[in-house]
Amino acid sequence: MEHGEPLDRVARIQADWRRERPDLDVGPQGVIGRLHRLAGRLTEELGLVYGRYGLGEGEFDVLCALRRAGEPYERAPGELAAHTMVTTGAMTKRIDRLERAGLVTRRRADDDQRGRIVALTDPGRELIDLAFTDHMRNERHLLDLLTPAEAASLEALLTTWLSRMEHPGTPAGE
Repeated sequence: MEHGEPLDRVARIQADWRRERPDLDVGPQGVIGRLHRLAGRLTEELGLVYGRYGLGEGEFDVLCALRRAGEPYERAPGELAAHTMVTTGAMTKRIDRLERAGLVTRRRADDDQRGRIVALTDPGRELIDLAFTDHMRNERHLLDLLTPAEAASLEALLTTWLSRMEHPGTPAGE
């Protein structure tokens, strides 16, 4: 912490634990606790934008995955689940809600009558284009709380840490 800054909530919790359990290293709470709190705050802020368009985070993710697919803006449900990192059951519920709202359609795959394809409708594409523009504006606003150098350093650190968590056994420094 910078000199003169008041202790934040995480620092106060750490101080309490240091007093109560001086035998434990509570240093990790400084990073993990702040990341956890930050993730909650970011989720709230991002959710405000999704809500403006009548979407939850899950529906927003599905529409984005379809829009990123490019013309004709369609994917199989299993692909959508993989692109949004949810189970196929959760994906089915999201697609059902989006279909009821007229933002996507489902049809049989041309090459496999058992398979299904989910596609953006024109209103779905228009909505996600507006929502994504607003979402990027919001993310820029949130990231602008840091200097460009701070944001670049943070991105590099988070990229490294996430890679090591997703690929255990990768030695530090690689």
